[in-house]
Amino acid sequence: MTATMHDVRPVGTRPTGRARAARRRSAKQKTLTAYAFLLPGLALFVALMVWPMVQALRMSLYHWNILPGAVSEFIAGDNYSRALHDPVFWRGFVNSAAYALMTVPTQMALGLLVAVALNRKVAGRTGWRTLYYLPVVTSWVVVSLVFKYLFNTDAGAVNWLLGVHIDWLGNRWPALVALSALGVWKGVGWSMLVFLAALQQVPRSLLEAAEVDGAGPARRFWHVTLPQLRAAMAFVTVMLVIGGFNVFISVFLMTGGGPAHQTETLLSYLYNQAFTFLDFGYGSAIAYLVTMLIFGLSLVQMKLFRYGEEDQ
Repeated sequence: MTATMHDVRPVGTRPTGRARAARRRSAKQKTLTAYAFLLPGLALFVALMVWPMVQALRMSLYHWNILPGAVSEFIAGDNYSRALHDPVFWRGFVNSAAYALMTVPTQMALGLLVAVALNRKVAGRTGWRTLYYLPVVTSWVVVSLVFKYLFNTDAGAVNWLLGVHIDWLGNRWPALVALSALGVWKGVGWSMLVFLAALQQVPRSLLEAAEVDGAGPARRFWHVTLPQLRAAMAFVTVMLVIGGFNVFISVFLMTGGGPAHQTETLLSYLYNQAFTFLDFGYGSAIAYLVTMLIFGLSLVQMKLFRYGEEDQ
């Protein structure tokens, strides 16, 4: 009887050493199981993302020679200095920035407008949502070729509808307008989807309280709905700016960066240097400069939105 009483551990006492060891083994097994599931994805990430990034950084420090058996010359930061003194690189930067300035506010404004309209009970709402989102999932190659035809100087539908004769794709700024039109048309549906999801999370009680206080639809939207969309607007802005500076396929297919590099963007110039002229070292340096630029812009935007939230 006495032995049995000693075997019963009082409530609240610490577990024995054997019990603690068993728990540690169980926790260790769970950790190892989790890592076993994560390992294939991590290996793919390292192989397809991290390793190419490391190799690109290495290539950017060399005058890279792709010929078999040839020796690549180490030139340290000369490729970066070359890019910073390259007028075509800076023209590509200005063109990319102009493209972002033309597309980002327009996509956000139209996306929000469509989201507000389709957040209400309207006939065929699901069909309209699908129709507006359809360009997002359409191939960039297909729509770029379609827009190249639409903005054709001699046989394009745009000149025919406007009754003008503009060489859209043969001059710098008209070409940027045509490229931006494609970017806006293709991206409005994505902005709409994000804003639509955010609108559905706005507390109904806030809108009803504002209505009881006598606020009309415009004031309810401005003072109640819009502040609730701050996080969505921050996300959309950051993602669209990144996308704007990464524009490539439409430029490559519609203008090729020409004529005389007038419509080059950062990525089209990178591509031409690396894969047309086989200057992989210089192309890699441009890639890292673009990465640092986009990273810096994203940090600035996130800090600005966070500062705005603190002021509320």
